[in-house]
Amino acid sequence: MLCMYDSYGNKERNLLVVISATNPAPMYKQVTDQIRDAIVTGSLAPNARLPSIREMGEELRISHITIKRAYGDLEREGYIVTRPGLGSFVAGINREKLREEKLEELRKDVARLAKAAETFGIPVAEIRRIVDDLKVRKRR
Repeated sequence: MLCMYDSYGNKERNLLVVISATNPAPMYKQVTDQIRDAIVTGSLAPNARLPSIREMGEELRISHITIKRAYGDLEREGYIVTRPGLGSFVAGINREKLREEKLEELRKDVARLAKAAETFGIPVAEIRRIVDDLKVRKRR
């Protein structure tokens, strides 16, 4: 478990990042995805200080280069900001913009799914039934 800090250096919360050798995703992507998910869900508050690259690498027992790549990706995507000499911090994110981007991504995925279904003669109504079935399962 990694400790997160607020911008004043006060311990704020713990961040659980799990690296799995059986996960087919590269280690840097496992780190990136888990931190991104924690930010998006609000588990990590804006301005929370992330562990240093060295701290996280040592805690997870993986290369500092791997963590540096994960942090770099998160910074390029706008999820974190790095302040030289101070560390990396969770950026304030525009949740509405993030929602719109995700919605557009889902539209494209559904369009690809519908095209694949059409190729095999599966009507869109069948896809709707599958989605409805998933909603029912989730409620249980």
